[in-house]
Amino acid sequence: MKDIGAPSFEALLRLIAILRGEEGCPWDRKQTPATLSIYLIEEIYELVEAITSDDTEAVLEELGDVLFQVFFMAYLYEQAQRFSFQQVLEKIIGKMVHRHPHVFGSEKVDTADEVKQRWRRIKQQEKGVKHSLLDSVPASMPALMRAYRISERAAGTGFDWDDLSGVMKQAEQEWIEFTAETGDVATSEMAKSKASMELGDVLFTLVNVARLAGIHPETALSQSTQKFIRRFKCMEAMAADNLSTLESLPRDEMERLWQAAKKADPPSTG
Repeated sequence: MKDIGAPSFEALLRLIAILRGEEGCPWDRKQTPATLSIYLIEEIYELVEAITSDDTEAVLEELGDVLFQVFFMAYLYEQAQRFSFQQVLEKIIGKMVHRHPHVFGSEKVDTADEVKQRWRRIKQQEKGVKHSLLDSVPASMPALMRAYRISERAAGTGFDWDDLSGVMKQAEQEWIEFTAETGDVATSEMAKSKASMELGDVLFTLVNVARLAGIHPETALSQSTQKFIRRFKCMEAMAADNLSTLESLPRDEMERLWQAAKKADPPSTG
């Protein structure tokens, strides 16, 4: 039995070294940064779900899973002699100190918005703007989150609506333009393409509605999806109680069960 010692960051690194060693785990030994990145993304989503559910035990467990993936990734690069774990620590500590001159230096800020604006300026100075301010937003981000970040970056330059009512009016206009393009979507690929673009405009504008309302659209959509899942499962259970399956019921009966499920759902959950 190999002993890795008391729980610590060093013990976690020793654990990974054993797993990757000659007498370690065949699966762990064959992992690469590319294969591991998929698991890292999955673990992050599971952590976010635990946080959204406010499940303390799940957050505790999922934080550990994410931490393991991050340490594992760093170990792989250290094994390949690309950089060391120590360099990772030096890089992030140095970056955080540099981007918080109002904490570690003499500069002063009064609000969180000022901090965000200064953060963007410092980040630009560090990386340099090769083509556009928007190039710093990864293209591989999920579309909803990327839309939020893109609009946030643009708004940081002052290119933004004056207030929430302005962007809400824009969302209404985008919806009108979308509905005008839906007439022939069932028969024409060109019509479908144009409608798709207009629907994208609707969604992008709604992302900005959320941003100006101080709501993250990813959180809002996640909450609504969970609410739908809860109510749909309730419908399935009510159908089963009557010795039926949901798919065997007529549409009007499904609607009756849906309304019943909504009433059964606690008001505090939406």
